[in-house]
Amino acid sequence: MGAGKHTELVIHAQKEFVENNPITQIQTKYKEFENGFKGWLAKQSLPVEAAVVTITSAAQGAAMGGLMGTLTNDAASTFPATPPSGAGLNSQAMASFQQAQALAGGPFVQARNFAVMTGVNAGISCVMKRLRGKEDVQTSMVAAFGSGIMFSLVSGMGGPNQAANVLSSGVFFALVQGGLYKVGEKFSKPPVEDVLYSETKLMLTTLGLESYEKNFKKGLLTDRTLPLLNDSALQEVKIPPGPRLVILDHVQRNKDVKKSGRRA
Repeated sequence: MGAGKHTELVIHAQKEFVENNPITQIQTKYKEFENGFKGWLAKQSLPVEAAVVTITSAAQGAAMGGLMGTLTNDAASTFPATPPSGAGLNSQAMASFQQAQALAGGPFVQARNFAVMTGVNAGISCVMKRLRGKEDVQTSMVAAFGSGIMFSLVSGMGGPNQAANVLSSGVFFALVQGGLYKVGEKFSKPPVEDVLYSETKLMLTTLGLESYEKNFKKGLLTDRTLPLLNDSALQEVKIPPGPRLVILDHVQRNKDVKKSGRRA
């Protein structure tokens, strides 16, 4: 068997492996579904988008709360349903008792609390982003304020002055969320270089070719150049024949790559 034929068989085997890899297929399908869902959602009216985002986020929150409630169910059993008779609890002690009950509730209680908290937060964020055209710390804090208010109402936390407790809960949630947003913004902001190669990195990860990311950066093959890739350009940055064919095949068949190049 000649060297050329052997190389062709190796390239074909590599391509077959990438295309038939279950993990790669799942990642590709999930990405296609996610992009399709986001594209559909972006075309909807504000009420529809807000409703869908609120419901899906509430479902996720309910699942998380249910799991946490299951893990803390034993702790919930240590709190009586009503305060001990004759204990003479003052307003502060009563508030603490109610908070303990709310935070140590069983699966259904926690599922309800987290569903309301995450659903309201996501819904308000969605409306704010659509109206203001951006997502920033103000949007995050307003959404957290609303979710804090609703969490306080449904969980039953607080003392005799319900209105003051609701407002203080909203302010507390907003301050915490705002602080976390600023910290995250400071430490997780990607370098400019990574932003230029975000789609490239996603493509290489999907194809199982992450090791060639440095080749793209060395040749300044940014996301903007993805639709323009050809064999000569990939050969210039020293990418072997097999991966070159897989990359070019992916670019030709993937419409999202072409769209990302036009956006850039």
